Amino acid sequence: MKIRENIIIRGIVQGVGFRPFIHKLIKNYNLSGWVLNSNQGVEIEVEGEEEELDSLIEDIKEKLPPLARIEEIEIVKLPLVGYKGFFIKKSKTKEENSLVLVSPDISICKDCLQELFDSQNRRFRYPFINCTNCGPRFTIIKDIPYDREKTTMSAFKMCPQCQNEYDNLEDRRYHAQPNACAHCGPQVFIYNRDGKIIKNVNPIEQAVKFLKEGKIGAIKGLGGFHLACDATNDQTVLRLRNLKKREAKPFALMSFNLEKIEQYCEVEKEEREQLESRARPIVLLKKKRDSIISSFVAPNNNYLGVMLPYTPLHYLLLKDTFSALVMTSGNFSEDPIICDNQEALEKLDKVVDFFLLYNREIFNRCDDSIIKIMNHHSVFFRRARGYVPDPITIDFRLKEVLAVGAELKNTICFSKGRYIFPSQYLGDLKNLGALNFFKESIEKLGKIFRMNPQIIACDLHPDYLSTKYAEEIGAKRGIEVVKIQHHYAHIASCMVENDIRERVIGVAYDGTGYGDDGKIWGGEFLLCDFKKYFRIGHLRYSPLPGGDKAIAEPWRVAYGYLYSIYGKKAKELRIDFIQRQNHNILSIIEKMIDQKINSPLTSSCGRLFDAISALIGVRDKVSYEGQAAMEMEAICVSGIEEGYKFDIYKENKEFIINPENIFKEIICDLKNGASKGVIAAKFHNTVADFTGDLCVKIREITNLNKVALSGGVFQNRYLTERIISHLEKEGFQVYIQRKVPPNDGGISLGQAVIAGSK
Repeated sequence: MKIRENIIIRGIVQGVGFRPFIHKLIKNYNLSGWVLNSNQGVEIEVEGEEEELDSLIEDIKEKLPPLARIEEIEIVKLPLVGYKGFFIKKSKTKEENSLVLVSPDISICKDCLQELFDSQNRRFRYPFINCTNCGPRFTIIKDIPYDREKTTMSAFKMCPQCQNEYDNLEDRRYHAQPNACAHCGPQVFIYNRDGKIIKNVNPIEQAVKFLKEGKIGAIKGLGGFHLACDATNDQTVLRLRNLKKREAKPFALMSFNLEKIEQYCEVEKEEREQLESRARPIVLLKKKRDSIISSFVAPNNNYLGVMLPYTPLHYLLLKDTFSALVMTSGNFSEDPIICDNQEALEKLDKVVDFFLLYNREIFNRCDDSIIKIMNHHSVFFRRARGYVPDPITIDFRLKEVLAVGAELKNTICFSKGRYIFPSQYLGDLKNLGALNFFKESIEKLGKIFRMNPQIIACDLHPDYLSTKYAEEIGAKRGIEVVKIQHHYAHIASCMVENDIRERVIGVAYDGTGYGDDGKIWGGEFLLCDFKKYFRIGHLRYSPLPGGDKAIAEPWRVAYGYLYSIYGKKAKELRIDFIQRQNHNILSIIEKMIDQKINSPLTSSCGRLFDAISALIGVRDKVSYEGQAAMEMEAICVSGIEEGYKFDIYKENKEFIINPENIFKEIICDLKNGASKGVIAAKFHNTVADFTGDLCVKIREITNLNKVALSGGVFQNRYLTERIISHLEKEGFQVYIQRKVPPNDGGISLGQAVIAGSK
């Protein structure tokens, strides 16, 4: 029997060759009708024999284009109209509140890479070669549906040859929106540090020449600028550190292929898979002892952040040239990555010797993503290019929510129905540039996904700029504002991405988060589902003398602990960091603690790591967040199974972990000449031990057997794997984060699901 069906396919179906795929597929059937992009996804209207239509749907599901992903297919039967033939119609844009998934940016495919280095191909060495299966997507899209005129490629009119490819159903570039060539597409230019164009040279070859000479370049990538230099040149890397005012925070690297990377890093199977994936993230790899990479790339760190090229321009820079290039974000401090040519010329002229620019606009700036393999699974440290704006898909529906995240490592999140859309990494909102980027991203993502939030979710901290923004917009637009405790949001984010809806034991370890009691939390054990939570345990409170200053100077945190244990005798302890301090300063700190002057109390596990780091002489002061803990993890001696004693007691229905004996036994180890590496390993083991022991105590009174781990401390591979092992031996089901970072970059996801479930 002949029928007509209207078929709406939702998912990542625009910008991935879906319409030509349908057009080609239809040729295998005796069917007629049309296909188009709409604000709902891809819409097909087709008529023919019912059996053929059923077969078509199965074929669509089984033979998808490489980058496509179907989330939902909606079919409505309609009366026959007598279509003749099958054709692609112009996009339909009427629906106001519909939802279309947008593809992330995709690294260059094998076909384009082969053409790039084929001297007989018309796109030989063209740095913007792309096709339906690869190239820019999110970074160039302005609005949906995904058509050329709604991207930054609208500025480039296709030449006849490119237009023929675009119109040819059999061509790999059929309806590839960024399609271009050297005659009609974006062009690359090279400028000197004074902002003047260097003429009569091949820009990429000149850039390679400059880099070989030890120069530093600002190179425009897919989502923003990189600062680049030869990673084996000590003098140049150190000069970049000094000019960027980046004392010790690691730089990222890029190498031409895996063989190059394996010259200086160990690469495990899971790491190889991530490096070669379409997203091409930075992957944190264990560096080899005799590494050719400058020690200034990642001082006092066993890991290097490495990525493979993901654009044709990168391949052209690296082919037969360098073992590795430093490719660090083109910005200062916590500013957003620079993406505009003029801004780069104005802001980076004191840092770089040359600029390699191109004339296609980046509409959505996007940093490189960062991943580390833990327990044989990938864990995000930063989720951005290659993954955003992919949603987290859930099996229940949420209200429309805008979640504005935390203050540091900010991301935002929109929820709509079964989808939650985390933004790219936006930065630290104390910085004006990051705050503007935050507001800009809310507008841009809200427009692309047609969001009309009913609720704004924010952190409980009254002074977070994201919280103030939520309050301001909520009052202005009459939208409900829901404030959510920081660590509850951490655990909820872990729960939702692991499809857990029932109550769990949540372990949230991080540096800071505003608690219900107004104190600084960060070593928390929670009982929670998406409706409510209860704090059942935490690390014992300790003072932070100097407040934020103590975060930059871990010795203050250590002294706060020691003063709470030893009182006035603390400054007589024969410990290196105490001996280095003026006793008058220590007396002032004691007075601050006694009189509660700028010495807030914290239960933070991150601060406990800082304290131990200072105590054993790893790091008295830090120049970037997490430095002390990272350097302590780096020196852990393998094969150590022992730990230190600790106490767990109950107070007002809460379990308290008392670390006093940990400090006493470490001081004893120091006196007996134990190495820093042995003490560091024993301390990590101890944190795993008290985590496991307290979870067992909680299970005894709750019968809960699922444990969700979240918070920035779980970026520590040694600790995370140790905790998972301990808990699994006790029979727990353990969940970590794999879709968003465990750090504050995942907070907005937790906020969205909690607020959207109300």
